[in-house]
Amino acid sequence: MASENNQGKGLLIGLLIGGAIGAVLGLLFAPKSGRELRQDIKNKSDEYLDDAEKYITDARTKAKDLINEGKRRSEQLISDAKTKSGELLKDAERIFKDAKAKTSNVVETGKKTFADETDKLKTAFKAGVDAYKESKSS
Repeated sequence: MASENNQGKGLLIGLLIGGAIGAVLGLLFAPKSGRELRQDIKNKSDEYLDDAEKYITDARTKAKDLINEGKRRSEQLISDAKTKSGELLKDAERIFKDAKAKTSNVVETGKKTFADETDKLKTAFKAGVDAYKESKSS
């Protein structure tokens, strides 16, 4: 894309310069008086200067447009990135909270189960000790 623009610019500049040289040579070799020749050269040079000025103005306008478009796109990309990162952060926080809640539930269930089993073991051990004492005393 950039090389096409460079080729187009080079071609346009070459055409302008070639046209100017051709016009000057044509005027120099035309059978006219000095005054007419100078007036024709002045008219053609003014014409080419106007064309060059128009080309420069167009190029500036296009450059400004491209710069503004680039700024707009970069601002949009930054805005999109901020939005996406905010969404990802919220999702990560939600996942973390869910995992924390599930882990808390599992830990609480494990503690309760452990306490119940410990109580059963204590009860069984006490029953065994009581049974042993009773069998010893009989």
